[in-house]
Amino acid sequence: MLDKFTNLIEDKSHALFISSDVNRKYISSFRSSAGAVIVTSDCVYLLVDFRYGEAAKNNSNREITVVVYNNLYDSVNEILQRHNIKTVFIEEQSVTLEFKNILKEKLNAEVRSDFKLSKKLQNIRVVKTPDEIAKIETAQKITEKAYLETLNFIKEGVSEKKICAEFLYRIYLYGAEKPAFDPITICGKNTSKPHGVPTENTVKAGDFFTFDIGAVYDGYHSDMTRTVAVGYATDKMREVYNIVLTAHNLAKEKIKPDESISAVDISARNHIEKFGYGSCFGHTTGHGVGLEIHELPTVYRTNNNSLKENMIITVEPGIYIENNFGVRIEDMYRVTQNGSESLANIDKDLIIL
Repeated sequence: MLDKFTNLIEDKSHALFISSDVNRKYISSFRSSAGAVIVTSDCVYLLVDFRYGEAAKNNSNREITVVVYNNLYDSVNEILQRHNIKTVFIEEQSVTLEFKNILKEKLNAEVRSDFKLSKKLQNIRVVKTPDEIAKIETAQKITEKAYLETLNFIKEGVSEKKICAEFLYRIYLYGAEKPAFDPITICGKNTSKPHGVPTENTVKAGDFFTFDIGAVYDGYHSDMTRTVAVGYATDKMREVYNIVLTAHNLAKEKIKPDESISAVDISARNHIEKFGYGSCFGHTTGHGVGLEIHELPTVYRTNNNSLKENMIITVEPGIYIENNFGVRIEDMYRVTQNGSESLANIDKDLIIL
């Protein structure tokens, strides 16, 4: 299993110093607030301090050597000497200039920035393992359970913030570590803002209410958006909702191995443009989900890379009519051997509360 990391080493005198939280967790299967992972051509080390020593030995990947350090740099230097390492490559995108200079001062090897290292690791992470998929599915189940219960609080006079609080309480109650991102629980004219922020604005009859929500389970995220109507929906609201729903369904039909990622976006975007709402759909159709809420691949018309089995992507087309209302419908999909599988179990037809 660790070959995919050790194979990144092109010279036995080279090593990788991984410090970002996400990539340390991905490589070692252990999450901590501090530490490092060292990858050589034939070995992987997880370095943690005393606070995490026992937990790391019990819970990290068994193929990895756990080192409990008193001084991080001394322990790294011992590893470098043991493997005769001359050059250490760091994640340029995840290291501050200050930390980079400290490493250059403290380590007994040449420290080089690798602008491609983070991208290489992201490309490894893009195809999910069965364990990762199971954790994302658990995060989704938590999200759905909390969502269904929170729907009961959407009534006239209840504020967006109150509804947000009800959702947050429930994801923690059902086992989430935290929300996958700040929940978007907005109504009325606020729904025309793709990333609107919950306010004291209260629900009114005839409003759309948008939930863009998710939970984190063992480091893995879920992402789902539903738009519901309160009391009634006008003909215009229904028309826009159905355009978005059809765009969503057209996009999901394009999800299969070896299909161009751009095709997923284009199928949704062309449908929305056909009805004259192209300028009201300004974001991508989706993104990857995993240890981060936004991962590769980006589902957009310029991405000509191909989908691969066990990628997980979102499909989330939307129409946002400024100062009026907006609609977004989002699910996560796993690329299967012959097509795709939705990770959501919540119906997408328009609900009127």
